[in-house]
Amino acid sequence: MPHLAAVGPSDGLARAGEERLAGEESARGAVRSERRKEILRQRREELGLSQEDLAARLRISVRAYGNWERGLVKEWTDRKLLALAEALEMSERQCFWLFRVMVDRDPPPTWRAAEENRLPEDPAQRDYLCDYAALMESTPYPSFLVDHRWDVALTNSAFDQLFQSVRPHPTALPDDNFLRFVLFHPDAAAVLEDHEPAWCVPLLAQFAAALAAAPEDEGLRSIRQEVARDPFMEAAYRYGVPHWLSMRGAEAAETDGAVRTVRHPDPQRGLVRCRTVAETSRMLDEMGLMRITLILSAPQGAPAGPVRGGAGVVHQQGARLRAVPSLGE
Repeated sequence: MPHLAAVGPSDGLARAGEERLAGEESARGAVRSERRKEILRQRREELGLSQEDLAARLRISVRAYGNWERGLVKEWTDRKLLALAEALEMSERQCFWLFRVMVDRDPPPTWRAAEENRLPEDPAQRDYLCDYAALMESTPYPSFLVDHRWDVALTNSAFDQLFQSVRPHPTALPDDNFLRFVLFHPDAAAVLEDHEPAWCVPLLAQFAAALAAAPEDEGLRSIRQEVARDPFMEAAYRYGVPHWLSMRGAEAAETDGAVRTVRHPDPQRGLVRCRTVAETSRMLDEMGLMRITLILSAPQGAPAGPVRGGAGVVHQQGARLRAVPSLGE
């Protein structure tokens, strides 16, 4: 321990301090070791892959990969970690988290996530998604594309801004899998108000329906296994959701048109009303994708309420239904 040489602590105090620091380092090391094991296992199961599958992707033996997942590695080199990030189809944020957990530093600045993993092989579909990304970016509302597993294919800047305070997580980032984020990320309740009744329960009901329709889907089965490992989540899935549906009806679980509340990233806005709008197109449907947009109570730069016009008539600024003439026509 650092101290003034002329007035040093007694040998007993010095030893006690060293033992305390050693104990703290040991405890931190044990926590880090468990997190290292979890991040690999959880991501592998999220992708529906076995240890044999990962070993084949990495071109190493199954025994060698088993040692990696158990943390029995002499040194985590950049080469090993980058190979893992590619094999586990990690995004740039997930790779950052991987390096931070494994070696407590950032990945090499030259590395970028292989977004090709999420793009379809068909050139026409790829071009369509590029143009659709521009369309999504033009809206001030948080908007994202998901598939039947809730894997996120595209997000816009408003979506990223809404979830900008969310901390890294190995398997439940909002721009990787939205269902996992809602169910398992510790920061979800900080953004999604009335988190359990308004967000978790409806999504669990949708998940149950998706799993019933595709019971062999590895991605859905992986989520089911993670739900089963949490006693409270498992109870909600097996008993709470059926009871909730019997009381409210199946339409209560629908995404399109649901009105919920989120915490706006601008502290001055605070809690805002949010309507979810779910839609697809022919091309998106062929790719198995659906767009979800969160319509916040007032878009950025727009008036928060109606503006009173002449003759005491209240008009809402902005778009209106063209099929319904205004009172002045």
